[in-house]
Amino acid sequence: MKVLLVEDERRIAAFVCAGLREQGWNVEHCEDGNEGFERAREAPFDVILLDIMLPGRDGLSILRGLREAGNATPIILLTARNELRDRIEGLNHGADDYLAKPFYVEELVARIHAVARRVSGERQSVLSQGPLRLDRITRAVYWNGAEITMTRREFNLLEFLLRSPGRVATRTQILEHVWDYDFDPTTNLVDVCIQRIRRKLEAVDPAAAPIESIRGVGYRIAKAEA
Repeated sequence: MKVLLVEDERRIAAFVCAGLREQGWNVEHCEDGNEGFERAREAPFDVILLDIMLPGRDGLSILRGLREAGNATPIILLTARNELRDRIEGLNHGADDYLAKPFYVEELVARIHAVARRVSGERQSVLSQGPLRLDRITRAVYWNGAEITMTRREFNLLEFLLRSPGRVATRTQILEHVWDYDFDPTTNLVDVCIQRIRRKLEAVDPAAAPIESIRGVGYRIAKAEA
């Protein structure tokens, strides 16, 4: 388990780091909100423990920034008992759980395990690559945090490409899996559908290009940088 702790109170940070490392987990600690936000963006973590009151960028701002960028890493907020409004706002902006101070590290470990189990189950139904996220249960598509309305064909095409990010799918393969066609490889159905998807994504972000064209071969979802 790789954990990022963003907490400026050194006493709390010390006992949290010690307790989690006793579990055999790899814990990275940041005291400043700006540094914590950059580390959360740069490196993959299994869970982020985020204090709300921080020097630099505050915890809720970090949470919003990560979720808007499509970062789905589980986040547990560490809050003071009188921060009810902040806890509610945090949950509304995508926090997975919160723990009020003071707390026992054993309870924090249990919360981390619970969030990890829940997210593991969700990931079986959610496909994502960078800021592109597709929920196979609700059939919702999100790009840079904004929900995009897709037709059934558009959704199925995106789902097919997202199953193997970075791998090129030929037009024939896409026709077979999305349209159930195994003939007429010269049809432009795939190209037209790709263009419609791109236009919808670019309406949210004009620079959007998650679907790459491979000349003479087909299409692929660009693999997000680690």
